Amino acid sequence: MMKLTGLIAAAALIAGSSMAIPGAFAEDWRGWNIHVPDYPTSTSMDKFDELVAQRTQGRINPKTYHSAQLGQQDDAIQQIQLGAIDFAVFNMVPLNNIVKESVAFTLPYVFNSVDHMHKVVDGPIGQEVAKAFEEKNMVVLAYQDSGARSFYNSKHEVKTPADLKGMKIRIQSSDMNVAMIGALGANASPIPYGEVYSALQQGVVDGAENNWPSYDEAQHFKVAKYYTVDEHVMVPEVFVVAKSTWDRLSKADQDIVRQAAVEASQLERKLWADREVAARKKVEEGGAVIADNIDKGPWKAAMQPVYDKYGADPTIKHLMDEIAATQ
Repeated sequence: MMKLTGLIAAAALIAGSSMAIPGAFAEDWRGWNIHVPDYPTSTSMDKFDELVAQRTQGRINPKTYHSAQLGQQDDAIQQIQLGAIDFAVFNMVPLNNIVKESVAFTLPYVFNSVDHMHKVVDGPIGQEVAKAFEEKNMVVLAYQDSGARSFYNSKHEVKTPADLKGMKIRIQSSDMNVAMIGALGANASPIPYGEVYSALQQGVVDGAENNWPSYDEAQHFKVAKYYTVDEHVMVPEVFVVAKSTWDRLSKADQDIVRQAAVEASQLERKLWADREVAARKKVEEGGAVIADNIDKGPWKAAMQPVYDKYGADPTIKHLMDEIAATQ
């Protein structure tokens, strides 16, 4: 009897001691990220890890695995839906076939500017799209930037869709991108990204499209100096947590996690904006000819066949109308 009493007392002491130690029952979270460690998204996710661990006093210890260490995005989406990964920042394009509402954010010329895009995703429309993610076992915490993509070419300055007519333009492989290029009167060429420099240099393609940092870092400005700031797509990235992970949190910890994601995403937006300014300055100094402040009206008008095909669903059409009405 004395032995049994002693064991119970010892167990109680151990339990009491464990509860008094911060992090004794900590949850270790795994986060997925496709980018290299010094990328704006990566820096922001590291900040999220730090904030959550600090503010939960070690009850939750997130760790982000950069450079697609946990698999490519399609695999990571499946893993987070199953709860095998706890959180991630995803590009929305690969999510189009999973969360149809996300299509509205990936259509060409749907956003007028980066500020317009921020107002949309940070407001009721962003919340409406986020709600659809929950049906697919993902909880949206915040939206991040991934840059506005614009056209550039090796031939001549382009200010209107007519100036692009007949050109061979390298694109990311997708049916929507092919339709977009066709609607502008150009010819789509979905070649691998690593081959774009030589393809431009050798005249295999006349142009391509990407954001300022990529245009700079891939040195494309050296072989395609005419850059048109048409900003045809500015697809936001989405910071999500697995619904199974989210649902086991207390309301207090949910608030902590969400606020940390918002603050981390605000940091990412600033880092991205700074990176764009630096990249633009560098390519201009390197001889790039920039067509800025162009009239986007004719470009958007040319997209009607694309909208008819990819925005015909009533849900997507509703979102497009709400986006257009956002000032």
